[in-house]
Amino acid sequence: MKDTTYDGPILEIDKLSISFFTRLREIPAVMDFSASIMPGEALGIVGESGCGKSTVALGVMQDLGVNGRIVGGSIKFKGQDLNTMTTEELRDIRGSQIAMIYQEPMASLNPAMRIGKQLMEVPMIHEGVSEKEAYERALEVVTDVKLPDPKRMLNSFPHQLSGGQQQRIVIAMALMSKPSLLILDEPTTALDVTVEAAVVELVKDLGKKYGTSMLFISHNLGLVLETCDRICVMYSGEAVERGSIEDVFDEMQHPYTQALFRSIPLPGADKNARPLVAIPGNFPLPHERPQGCNFGPRCDYFEDGLCNEAKPIPMYPVTGNERHETRCLKFQEIDWNAPIDVGPQTEKPEPGRVVLKMDNLKKYYEVAASALFGGGNKKVVKANETLSFEAREAETLAIVGESGCGKSTFAKVLMGLETATDGQILLDNQNIEGTPIEARDTKTVSDVQMVFQNPFDTLNPSMTVGRQIIRALEIFKIGKTDEDRRQRMLELLDLVKLPRAFADRMPRQLSGGQKQRVGIARAFAGDARIVVADEPVSALDVSVQAAVTDLLMEIQREQKTTLLFISHDLSIVRYLSDRVMVMYLGHVVELGTTEQVFAPPYHPYTEALLSAVPIADTSVKKKHIVLDGDIPSAMNPPSGCPFQTRCRWKDKAGKEKCETEVPPVRVLAEGHQVKCHLPDAELANMEPVIEIPATAAE
Repeated sequence: MKDTTYDGPILEIDKLSISFFTRLREIPAVMDFSASIMPGEALGIVGESGCGKSTVALGVMQDLGVNGRIVGGSIKFKGQDLNTMTTEELRDIRGSQIAMIYQEPMASLNPAMRIGKQLMEVPMIHEGVSEKEAYERALEVVTDVKLPDPKRMLNSFPHQLSGGQQQRIVIAMALMSKPSLLILDEPTTALDVTVEAAVVELVKDLGKKYGTSMLFISHNLGLVLETCDRICVMYSGEAVERGSIEDVFDEMQHPYTQALFRSIPLPGADKNARPLVAIPGNFPLPHERPQGCNFGPRCDYFEDGLCNEAKPIPMYPVTGNERHETRCLKFQEIDWNAPIDVGPQTEKPEPGRVVLKMDNLKKYYEVAASALFGGGNKKVVKANETLSFEAREAETLAIVGESGCGKSTFAKVLMGLETATDGQILLDNQNIEGTPIEARDTKTVSDVQMVFQNPFDTLNPSMTVGRQIIRALEIFKIGKTDEDRRQRMLELLDLVKLPRAFADRMPRQLSGGQKQRVGIARAFAGDARIVVADEPVSALDVSVQAAVTDLLMEIQREQKTTLLFISHDLSIVRYLSDRVMVMYLGHVVELGTTEQVFAPPYHPYTEALLSAVPIADTSVKKKHIVLDGDIPSAMNPPSGCPFQTRCRWKDKAGKEKCETEVPPVRVLAEGHQVKCHLPDAELANMEPVIEIPATAAE
């Protein structure tokens, strides 16, 4: 039975140090890390990848693999030291009292076993309950995580569910035996913002219902603000600042925390007037950490002889607030309220002539109803439905929407990887919608280039960086001799701010952000006129995101490139784009300038998207709209308005009309169009979703 009388900290980590041992050396991954979580409390750990967040979680689970070892300190769960427990004692606690939810839901589910069976195993193994009781409990938990038709869900296999549904099942599995501590390791990274908002809402509600304490690991500061009571910021294996959300967000006391906030696009940031400030330098490798303060080499306040002394820096309590601590020697002398040293301000380039025009573009796929055996009737998947827009020279047009809305399909048609079913795409008044990439001339291919989401998959692992860029130059027929091309390749490395010595490096020797820069250099090798950036920063850390986004903007200003920026992160879209196109299930539901799309009146779907974006600012007030249900399938779209199955305005727009007629495109103001049945009076009364106080917007 569980101990319900315990009222001390559920988890108490004291001066924890974890190392990994290789044949060559001991690599310290976590040093001197302390944290505690009280019953019902949620603690967030934030930091860049490689800082040791997940290692702490695996240390709590005592699951460090063959090479990992706890080399100092203790981890106590309800007063008992986990390090000294036997394998049997740990097995009793893991899964029943401490549960963990991983980043990738499919990694936690058995693909060959029905969902119900997998959920029922937990209480049957840990608590020895009967099959009937286990089924009842599985049904209750699946209902709790707000999944439709719970009985059908229990009878399904994992592959029959969407990513968001799979993640809810994993949460349900973790809650099956009502654990005292729930560890969530980046649980929403792979999900859309709207699904993320629903999952976060769910985790908070369930935490209250079951009284569960939570350890929430994330690199998204906005998400931690919405889910946690306290926060711990990590850098290179150490905790550098700890305190309540309000302490750390409003009165930060460590230069790294400050640098993190300056590199994320909060409301009020502007790519021309108030650009983001990227953190200089690179994250140190675990066996090459500097002497003294780990953050020293990248810090604005570094003092030689003080910050790099060869002695460890302790956590200091912040005066007047004993629960707020910082690992900084100079925190008392730094003026934390000094205005940001604004970088060079730039003029916004004026959009030039129209370079790209799409007119009623449609892309349908035909698939067999029974894909496995190719039998049955053919079904049509309507991936893009009458897309119309134009993009000008030097303009950034953002394309936003959830996965499955047709963003990437449209990019494939533009690139020539697919051909259009109907409608036209004009590049400099030339039709290209029906020409596959192998039939396009070299100039068209080099004019339309793409930067992909995952920099790891787009580089050839067996070719040096320089060779990959030269290869692109050869294909685009640039340079008369090998020497010309080599010189141009070095200039492209300068353009993306990579050292020329990187030309001889292999992709495996580069970090994620550096690989993405090589991808950008390759896209601009043939002086591309249009660059399609498909989620180019979503796989990168926040500090690297700022540098890569700034780089794209700078190149755009110099080369007058048209940037089509595909993203689901509306904070970055607001910061970057001149115009925004919102897509839902193949349709463009709203199109306008960034100001028009981010201020009411909005399309009901845009309104829900805006409300789902986590914002790392305690002063911003947000309207709370959680979309029920998953995105319908493009194979079987709803009748009438594509959004009607999830819309909260349906009654005001006329339910019958929404369910039977596709809305016409209406022009609300110059350049602002919406596909919606809502009457003008209702649209005019829409309230803003995000309210920014006057001081933050200045």
